[in-house]
Amino acid sequence: MTHLDTPVSPIVLGAMSFGTLVDEDTSFALLDRFVERGGVWIDTADCYSFWASESGHGGASEAVLGRWFAARPGVRDRIRLSTKVGAEPLWPGSWPEHRAGLSPRAIHDAVGGSLDRLGIDTIDLLWLHQEDRAVPIEETVDGLAVLTGDGIVRRVGASNHPAWRIERARAHARTIGSIPIDAFQLNSTYLRVRPGTRPPGVIHRFGVMSDEQHDYAVENGLETWAYTPLLSGAYDNDAKPVPEEYDHPGSDRRLRVLTEIAADRGLERGQVVLAWQLARGIRPILGGSRLSQLDTAMDAASVILTEDERSRLDAAV
Repeated sequence: MTHLDTPVSPIVLGAMSFGTLVDEDTSFALLDRFVERGGVWIDTADCYSFWASESGHGGASEAVLGRWFAARPGVRDRIRLSTKVGAEPLWPGSWPEHRAGLSPRAIHDAVGGSLDRLGIDTIDLLWLHQEDRAVPIEETVDGLAVLTGDGIVRRVGASNHPAWRIERARAHARTIGSIPIDAFQLNSTYLRVRPGTRPPGVIHRFGVMSDEQHDYAVENGLETWAYTPLLSGAYDNDAKPVPEEYDHPGSDRRLRVLTEIAADRGLERGQVVLAWQLARGIRPILGGSRLSQLDTAMDAASVILTEDERSRLDAAV
């Protein structure tokens, strides 16, 4: 697939809709193109996509990825796979009140199911999908320590968690000598939501990246991943308006600068957003269902913003 001289891409391919909203043939085509373009990280979850499945449970995305791995001998050696646990509904329609959660037993059982569907024996990065206040974070870390100690999980990360719980988890991991959380996955884009609101699709209380979460990640060397960085296409598709949660004067100023820079560089606004995130050390996660969307986004990885462009984008608040 990929050529030896193809540069490695920092962009992540999100597989959330594979097997539900995106059929298997299209999913395989997107995965193949991602590898051809130098992509390395693929992100999924054990609960994807329960809300779009006939059963009301997740697992379809991981199952598609498992069949793709089986159909592409050797590709697993070039791909890093991340998946998430904790958000799978206990029964259809029970989410979010009743979900698997993050007890050691729940994590162990969820990982076993993911490995079976994916057809692999090691998960490169396991995410805690959303916080679970019913379980002390130290118990969650104890469960993760068994998996990392056995070599079943190589790294652990946290999605949709407040920074203080990550710090407590990392401290406990150091105390027991296990691998600490070293990655944060949150909703992040160039525009900022109005205070007190959350954009569509973000139901988690700490899902939208705050300045404090970003500062914590930078100061402690945590890798940061961003989901929904392109507002589901709203930056460049007139048929998809920018969600009302972003409707405030600050967004007007940001969009004006974004439009100017995109026009000057002959780029789409979404490509500038991705380039801006990469310049800040953030890995954007791409969704989408078309090869053209994937190619356009992958092209953004080679865009280097000038110091003046970055300053203008940062100052437009």
